[in-house]
Amino acid sequence: MVKILIPKERRAGEPRVAATPETVKRLTKDGFEVWIEAGAGEASFLPDQAYTDAGGKIVSVNASTWSEADVVLKVGPLAVNESLGKHEADALKPEAIVIGLLEPYREAEMVRKLAAGRITSLAMELVPRITRAQTMDALSSQANIAGYKAVVLAASRLTRYFPLLMTAAGTIPPARVVIMGAGVAGLQAVATAKRLGAIVEVSDIRPVVKEQVESLGGRFIDLPFEETGEGAGGYAKEMGEDFLRRQREILTEHVGSADVVITTAQVPGKKAPRLLTLDMVNAMRPGSVVVDLAAEQGGNCELTRAGEEVVHNGVLILGPVNLAASMSHDASMVYARNVLALLQSMMKDETIQIDLEDEVVAGSLLTHAGEITHAPTAEIVQGEQP
Repeated sequence: MVKILIPKERRAGEPRVAATPETVKRLTKDGFEVWIEAGAGEASFLPDQAYTDAGGKIVSVNASTWSEADVVLKVGPLAVNESLGKHEADALKPEAIVIGLLEPYREAEMVRKLAAGRITSLAMELVPRITRAQTMDALSSQANIAGYKAVVLAASRLTRYFPLLMTAAGTIPPARVVIMGAGVAGLQAVATAKRLGAIVEVSDIRPVVKEQVESLGGRFIDLPFEETGEGAGGYAKEMGEDFLRRQREILTEHVGSADVVITTAQVPGKKAPRLLTLDMVNAMRPGSVVVDLAAEQGGNCELTRAGEEVVHNGVLILGPVNLAASMSHDASMVYARNVLALLQSMMKDETIQIDLEDEVVAGSLLTHAGEITHAPTAEIVQGEQP
């Protein structure tokens, strides 16, 4: 019987868990033995008893547990585990399978260990954005949460109302929100800000998203497009400096009248594009709020500091990290379903089979049979070797 291990996340500030009682019940029904580390779901308010009621087995983490596991489901990358006395990748048996948001662009040492140990790893952030893989798209499920929470965070720190209010003491105009980037996070931010009653303007380098923005009630800021910013797999691509300069000139006027600016632009594996410059922040009114969802990739705003709050000329700039995790219960629920969908796509006769001809598996595969199979990651790892 295939043994699936769900360990507790060791990274500081990571309360999410890679499986929930709901997904454990479905896995046990499919014929798998599911081990859950004691307390793995507690930070997401998923108690051990709920897992055992679903058919899972609560276990203590030790070298034996890890070495016997056929599949390990994770939220974040593998790391040094004090309970094991070693790196988690070193505790796995050859041919074991690891699935998680493995951050291959930043975890070169982990990737080397996985390849050296002949571990098959699939990175959830590499799942191709195709129709068949929508239920597996963890980046989208977590970005959706981040976009929502960014607006709630901004509203809680803004010293004004979001909606138009007509009171006996007079009329209060609605807040004005500018959202940079209309991907999953940006569109959810549009919808949330509109529900709160704000006037919402949106900038994106992909003209194709204009209809989506307007369908949610936002106003699309037209830019001087000479080429599309549509990249592979539905992501935005990196644009040239000339385009970014002209974009900033147009946006400065809109940002200057905004109460809230939410930036969401990210390019996989690269530093976040600089969209909000010092000059643009200087044009904003004191009391305005910036929420930069790209803080972990260097920030879209020139003044962003990851995990910190910065006040510049009365403008509050927030650089939250791992924002989806701040809603750990629902974030875990949807992430676990993403992981389950990927795992079930590889199930056959109560076993897990790695089909290299399957475009979802091939696209998600990070390491396999002693090799780093994801070419961009292989280049990074090779470049960091002494």
